[in-house]
Amino acid sequence: MSLFDLTINAQSGHARATTYQTAHGSFTTPLFMPVGTHATVKGIMPDVLKQLQSQIILANTYHLYMRPGVDVVEEAGGVQKFMHYDGPMLTDSGGFQLFSLDHMMKVDGDGVSFQARDYDGSRHRWTPEANMRIQERLGADIAMQLDQCIGYPAEKSAVAASTKLSWEWARRCCDAHVRPDQALFGIVQGGMHLDLRLESVNQLTTIDKESRNQGGRGFQGWGIGGYSVGEPHDVMFETLGQVARSLPDHMPRYLMGVGNPTTLVRAVREGVDMFDCVLPTRTGRMGTAFSSTGRMNLRNARYTHDFTPLDHECTCPVCTQFTRAYIRHLVKQGEMLGGILLSMHNIYFLTDLMRRAREAILANAYEEFYAAWMASPAAKDY
Repeated sequence: MSLFDLTINAQSGHARATTYQTAHGSFTTPLFMPVGTHATVKGIMPDVLKQLQSQIILANTYHLYMRPGVDVVEEAGGVQKFMHYDGPMLTDSGGFQLFSLDHMMKVDGDGVSFQARDYDGSRHRWTPEANMRIQERLGADIAMQLDQCIGYPAEKSAVAASTKLSWEWARRCCDAHVRPDQALFGIVQGGMHLDLRLESVNQLTTIDKESRNQGGRGFQGWGIGGYSVGEPHDVMFETLGQVARSLPDHMPRYLMGVGNPTTLVRAVREGVDMFDCVLPTRTGRMGTAFSSTGRMNLRNARYTHDFTPLDHECTCPVCTQFTRAYIRHLVKQGEMLGGILLSMHNIYFLTDLMRRAREAILANAYEEFYAAWMASPAAKDY
């Protein structure tokens, strides 16, 4: 396979099993990406991530830009060498974090000015071109365009303006991005409005075609952003399938910021390939585990004398070694190992779920897999 080639290995309905080639190796989909915002998946050593079936992890451009700084990461040889991780990586643009700064941020057509209130209060200015240069220096295998992610609810006129700004910035990112061993993904926006999302797809695919016709590289994949921003859970699925399937087949489709197990199973059925979310590690640190019987709160007294595995159907390093009673003890005691073990289990739960989804697609049996999941107690995960 050539760099950034996507091979569709099989389809079952709209669900796809694919292989994607990066400079640090290939990965197969459907897949879940653990989030290593600050160049670390909280509490988990890089070599352990491989044991958890992780194929690619995500880091955040805004946070690495603020600390330790792009110069430090670049001097180390890029984000992979900096964190001693030898697999594929993706950097989010940091746009979501910037727009979360609210009144400490001001956006205009050219870029965004912001005050880093969550760090030292310093003031900064990013344009799409500057953001591309930062991500090129960080050196991950996949970079995301700088976009604007608007919250929910919002007036349609505001969503339309934000969507237009995002595709205008996508063009500038596409023109500015030059690192040949790094893919660039454009991001579909449009809120919960199907017409705005399809217009976003149309604009992005036009930018891609025009770039290639002019000798550029265009995009090498697609992000689907702007979901999971506060809307009711099922609202996303009113538009997701049509949006995903309107994107060209020959590139990955990445649904950003989504991590509920059932949401992943449903989104794969709609044609989505990739997912990321902080949910498995954040809920793990709070004492919660995904399981084949639904979410488990390990603070519950019912587990005090339960010396059985965390999840009887799971084969992760946690479930094969530790009991519910022991993990509850760690959680109640506030021991950091409790959050680490639950984070490990939750990551494995999602990566293994996507592995099983892929096997079902390869067997042309995804509808059966989907029906079995939705009928199981595990489906009630939110």
